[in-house]
This record gives sequence, structure tokens and C-alpha cells, in this order.
Amino acid sequence: MKTSTITNNGDLLNRIEAIEKDLRSLKLTILKKFSPPGRKIVKLKGILKGKEITDEDITQSQKSLYSKMDF
Repeated sequence: MKTSTITNNGDLLNRIEAIEKDLRSLKLTILKKFSPPGRKIVKLKGILKGKEITDEDITQSQKSLYSKMDF
């Protein structure tokens, strides 16, 4: 059985990117198929538009999220 050869690194990278794109598409298809029916997907894009998030806000959020976890 003869396999095709990749002539340069560009071809290899293009092939890998194509595989990654197909894999992302497959994952999305599976997620959509197995998502619970009747639940609306809420997109949060733009929810913080015009808001300023400071380092202090991030620190407070991290403390809140990770306060009960042992590392």
C-alpha cells in the first residue's frame, strides 16, 4: 500500500489544521445532539461591553471561586 508523502512543512501544518477543524465540528455536533432538550443556550458574548474589570475584581472572584478548594 502506497501512502502519499507530504512535501513540506506547510502541507503538514495545513493538514493538521484541517483535521483540527473537522474535530471541532464533530465535537460541536455531538454536544448539540446530546444537549438536554428544551434548554435554551444562552450566549454571554457582549454581556460586559463597556464595563471595566480591574485586577481587584479578578482577585475577589478568584478568592470566591477557590475559597473552599484545597491545593
